[in-house]
Amino acid sequence: MIKYADVVVDLQAGDTGKGKVAHFLAQSKEYTHVIRYNGGGNAGHTVYHNGNKFVTHLVPVGVFYGIKSIIGLGCVVNIDKLVKEINELQENGVNVKDYLFIDERAHIITDAHIEEDSKDTTIGTTKTGNGPCYRDKYYRKGIRAKDVSFLYPMLIDTYKEFHGKEECTILFEGAQGFELDVDWGDYPYVTSSHCTVGSAIMNGVPPQKVRKIYGTAKAYRTYVGAKAFEGKDEVLSKIRQLGDEYGSTTGRPRQINWMDLDLLIKAININGVTDLIINKLDILMDLGIFKLIYNSEISFNDEEHFKKYIKNIIKTNCPTIQKINFSVTPYKI
Repeated sequence: MIKYADVVVDLQAGDTGKGKVAHFLAQSKEYTHVIRYNGGGNAGHTVYHNGNKFVTHLVPVGVFYGIKSIIGLGCVVNIDKLVKEINELQENGVNVKDYLFIDERAHIITDAHIEEDSKDTTIGTTKTGNGPCYRDKYYRKGIRAKDVSFLYPMLIDTYKEFHGKEECTILFEGAQGFELDVDWGDYPYVTSSHCTVGSAIMNGVPPQKVRKIYGTAKAYRTYVGAKAFEGKDEVLSKIRQLGDEYGSTTGRPRQINWMDLDLLIKAININGVTDLIINKLDILMDLGIFKLIYNSEISFNDEEHFKKYIKNIIKTNCPTIQKINFSVTPYKI
């Protein structure tokens, strides 16, 4: 029986600190389950736990707190990489094996998927096999987790889990971001899964049970992929250095641009965000330059005017917003 569910969703093109936000929320111990609801090992969530740095790719952050953690039905799983990730976490003192489960409906990435994806030269994928795996899912010829005997001990049916007698409180942890959503993103320069709140509730949670929607963004924008994204301002390269903007999974340098308020408003409204967290403000503070795009490029004298302008525009245009928080490294809500 579901009491409520909260969702963490990335409002830009990934890499906005949603893993850290989910990790922060999970420490409250108010959740019985944490679910990763989309994507695969192409994601990289950097979290700091007990003073140690971890980069997770598919394992939900609930394992750090002994919370039942599920790889959801909207995810795709590379078994070899998952086993490697589990072992690395176990070796570093994180009890994964007692708390990690996989929805029996999740799909499996095969060697053939990876081989096909490795030939991509146009989209700029992570070459992890996600796209071909999702394609086979919708061709109705994919392999699901319940078809793999090796995974049997980890399998779970989320319907039975969430709609039984025991009360559940769920935290959904997303991957990638709204600007990469296969429908809402800049197609074809998108990921192969849905990155919105809609993808979360597909795991068997009625929409009425969603309580809070935490939307994450950065004080600037980043993107990894093949399209031309970086702005012409030479100072943007300094943001890459100051913000350590290199992919957690591939190590590729992220392209940088100023925050686009029009796109952020769109992402907030479509996802129904209640709590907005804008991370890495400290990078602009270190740089001493505050700019964003809202119809045209706008500059501000200091961070307070920058924050005040963003809050005013968001509150005026986004009726679901209840809280807006700006955060510096380490991320806090």
